[in-house]
Amino acid sequence: MEKLLPLAEKIAASLVARKETIAVAESSTGGLISAALLAVPGASAYYRGGGVIYTPRARAALVNITKEEMEAIGNRGATEPYATLLANRARELLNTTWGLSETGASGPAGNRYGDAAGHSCMAVAGPRAVTITLETGSSDRIANMRAFSLRALELFAETIDSNG
Repeated sequence: MEKLLPLAEKIAASLVARKETIAVAESSTGGLISAALLAVPGASAYYRGGGVIYTPRARAALVNITKEEMEAIGNRGATEPYATLLANRARELLNTTWGLSETGASGPAGNRYGDAAGHSCMAVAGPRAVTITLETGSSDRIANMRAFSLRALELFAETIDSNG
């Protein structure tokens, strides 16, 4: 959290100043993105909710992504199109300014879609949209969870900073 918290504090200050809100849908980070954002005092001013969307069952139940929507993006969960869909859906369901998502394979093995450990896709949805893929090249689960969380928060901070 020592790297995540200062970034979350910066994000919080920006969101509060703009009166904007965020929803988070994360997978292989296991809730670290939300934990960092919620560790900042006053988080209720900007954080509307989030979920760890770790399985197809969670995907259907928590963010209402259908089998047909998954088929339309190639039926793979750790891709940029899926990260985009996830960020948009979290934003829509919680009626927020921004949606932030992460999906990948933290390790030590790859995921069921054939991605190697250290693979993550993350997306920001809102007034500005950005999607990226991160490859750490590592099979260290905890290190990857931290790296994915840090990069997702960095991506979000960069995106809102460039949005004015």
